[in-house]
Amino acid sequence: MTLAQNLQNLIDAECAKAHSHGMILRVFSGDGQVDFKGSAGAATPDTQFPIASLTKMFTATMILQLVHEGRLQLDQTVQSVLRDVDLSQLHVVKGVECGPMLTLRQLVHQTSGLADYYESDLAMGLKAGRDQSYDLHDVLRMTKALPPQARPDSGKSYYSDTNYQLLGAVIEAITGESYNQALQHRICAPLGLSTTHVLQGADMGLPVYHKDLRLHVPQILTSMGPDGGIISNLDEMLIFLRAFMQGQLFTPESATQIAAQMRQWNRLFFPLQYGYGLMRVKLPRWMTPLRAAPELIGHLGASGAFAFYAPEPDIYLIGTFNQTDAPRRPIGFMLRVLGLVEKQRAMNGKPLI
Repeated sequence: MTLAQNLQNLIDAECAKAHSHGMILRVFSGDGQVDFKGSAGAATPDTQFPIASLTKMFTATMILQLVHEGRLQLDQTVQSVLRDVDLSQLHVVKGVECGPMLTLRQLVHQTSGLADYYESDLAMGLKAGRDQSYDLHDVLRMTKALPPQARPDSGKSYYSDTNYQLLGAVIEAITGESYNQALQHRICAPLGLSTTHVLQGADMGLPVYHKDLRLHVPQILTSMGPDGGIISNLDEMLIFLRAFMQGQLFTPESATQIAAQMRQWNRLFFPLQYGYGLMRVKLPRWMTPLRAAPELIGHLGASGAFAFYAPEPDIYLIGTFNQTDAPRRPIGFMLRVLGLVEKQRAMNGKPLI
């Protein structure tokens, strides 16, 4: 069988598992020899889908663009930009007031230690299908009601959507545009992306499920904005991911420096590390005794969305399970996809697609 047939069989088998309703997959190699786009279940390869926390790559990109334009500094405080937002009592660790001293670097790198507002009653409500809208002030209120995860710069990253809500507000304050307007001007228009945007209205594209409950939560997705509110499709996410990994969204003078900066990895939670708006997956050698697992760089989303680049085989992998009950499921799946590509490449004389 060709690689395309094997990949289609793989996603068909994944979609046949419990609580799976539809999935899409794009696999592309830098040399163009691998170019697969497929779907299974109640999905088509060209459908739009909520990219969830893949949005953080877009937000981090815009922050670093503004830094290298000289309009922001990573080590300046968030409070110095958001002067009309009260950050006091947002992050109190062992009696020490940290909120007004948090820096942009700590937010992008997920080293602030801030509580994650999403882990409030919001997450439970979303998974039960309860929709609601909220704004930054609601985010801060929800965050204050939760215990902090750690003091700032504790030595590892602590995942918090609150960090990226604040970064979205910073982008709006500096550019004078809404987050979506800045997204269109700074990323979508230069790359020719016409269907990538913060969700507007009620059409979420590919339906999202929690187990077997279909979630219609457009207000929550719209409110997520800079931490998880973008919808896109496979083709446009591939364009973005390639541009992102190749430094095309920055000036030639700054691209190499930014790439190195974004890959300053901290421990997050196994098997993930976190950089500047980027996740890294590299399984330890003892877990893969037959051969070393390839490095994956990109981002996961709570909806089962994924967008990763595997540098050594030069393969891009993008897709979604659109299923909130197994957010780490894409990791093993992507490794199986890469295994199929490697196997086919080893079969001399056989077409890849």
